[in-house]
Amino acid sequence: MAESKSRSPCFWVPSLYFSQGIPYVMVMMLSVTMYKRLGVSNTDISLFTSGLYLPWVIKPLWSPLVDITRTKRSWVVAMQFLVSFTLALAALSVRGGGFFKWSLCVFWVMAFASATHDIAADGLYMLSLSKHQQALWVGVRSTFYRAAMVVGSGLLVILAGWLEVRFTGPGGNRLAWSCTLLVVAGLFLAFSCWHSAMLPRPPNDGPVVTHEKLWDEFLATLGSFFQKPGVGLAVAFMLLYRLDEAQLGRVATPFLLDDRELGGLGLDTRHVGLAYGTCGVLALTCGGLLGAFLAAQFGLKRMLPLMVAAMYLPKVTFLILATTQPANFAVICGAVAVEQFGYGIGFTAFVLYLLYFADGPHKTAHYAICTGFMALGMMIPGMWSGWLEDTIGYKKFFAWVICSTVPGLVLALRLKIDPQFGKRAKAVGEAFQPSNA
Repeated sequence: MAESKSRSPCFWVPSLYFSQGIPYVMVMMLSVTMYKRLGVSNTDISLFTSGLYLPWVIKPLWSPLVDITRTKRSWVVAMQFLVSFTLALAALSVRGGGFFKWSLCVFWVMAFASATHDIAADGLYMLSLSKHQQALWVGVRSTFYRAAMVVGSGLLVILAGWLEVRFTGPGGNRLAWSCTLLVVAGLFLAFSCWHSAMLPRPPNDGPVVTHEKLWDEFLATLGSFFQKPGVGLAVAFMLLYRLDEAQLGRVATPFLLDDRELGGLGLDTRHVGLAYGTCGVLALTCGGLLGAFLAAQFGLKRMLPLMVAAMYLPKVTFLILATTQPANFAVICGAVAVEQFGYGIGFTAFVLYLLYFADGPHKTAHYAICTGFMALGMMIPGMWSGWLEDTIGYKKFFAWVICSTVPGLVLALRLKIDPQFGKRAKAVGEAFQPSNA
C-alpha cells in the first residue's frame, strides 16, 4: 500500500495548512497591527501591506515550474525552512533604523517563499487524497488555515501587547515585536521538522511533463487553464468574491485600535488579540466545519447560496460597531465571532469551488492560477481601503463594504457546478470526476 494511503490525513493536513497560514498572516495581517503600533498611518499601512499580495498574484507565472520539476513534497519542505529563516530576519529588521523599509523587504522575500509553498502544498493535498476526501477534509484544511490567521492576529498580538507593557522606555515597542517574531520563527522551524518526517509520499508526486521542452510544457500548462469551459465567469468570481473582505481586512484592526474620538473602539493591543484569538477562532472553527459538512452532505451546488449569504451578511456587524461604538468588550467579541463564523462557512465554499475548477492533469498549476486571481482580487481593493477610510470615516466605509458584496453574490449564483461535486461516492473506490462545466 502506498505511503500516502496508509498515513492518515490527520497527521499532516491540519499542521500543513496551519503552517501554510503562518507566513501569510505574518505578512498580511500581523504586519498591519505591528505597523499601527509603531506609528505608521492607515494610508501607508493599507498601500504597502496590500502590495505584499503581489507574490500570491503572480505565482501562476512560476506555478508550472513547481508542477513539472521535482516533487511537491520536496518543494514544501524547502520553502518551510526558508520561511523560518526569513521570520528570524524580520525580527532583526524591526530593531534598527528605517524599520519600515527593511521589514517590508524581508516580508517580500517571505511572501515569495510562502506563495511557492502554497503551490506545492495544495498540489500535494490534491495528489494524496481522493475527490471525496478532498471535500471531506476541506473544512479541516480551511479551519486550520484560518486558525493560523486568527492566531497570528489574536494570540500573537496578545503576546506582543503583553511584551509592550513590560518593555518600557525608548524602543520598547520595537523590542516587543522583535521578540514576537522570533517566537514565530521558532514555531515555524518546528513545523518544518515535523513535515520533513510526516508528509505523505504519493506515488504520482513527481514532475508532470508531457512535452519534450520545458518551455513548451510551461506554455501548455498556462494555456490549458484558459481553455477550460466557463473560464470567464470563473475568473470574475475569483476576483470579486472577496471584494468586501479585501477592504475590511486592511481596516478592521486599525478600527479596533483607533481612539474613539477618531471613530474607533479604543482597544489596546492585548484586547484586540483576545477578541480574535478566542471568540474569533472558536467561531471560525465552527463555521469552517459546518460549511464542509454541508457541502459533503448535500453537494456544493445546492449549498452555495446559503454559504455565500453566511459570509456576506455578518459584515453588517462592523457597521453596527462603528455606529454604536460599544464599550462592552463582550459585545465587541460577539460581533467579531459572528463575522468569523460566517467567514468560515463562506470561505469553505470558495476553496471547494477552486478545487472543482482546477481539477485536471495540471491541477497543481491550475489551482495556483485560481489562487493568483483570488490574491489579485484581495490586493487591489486593499490598497485603496486605508485611503478610503481616512477620507470618508469608519461608518461610511463599513457601509460601502456591505454594498461591495453585490458583485460576488450575483456571480456566485450564476456558477455552473455539477450537483454531485463534494458528495460521498456511492460505491467504494468510486471517485467523482468534475466536468468543470
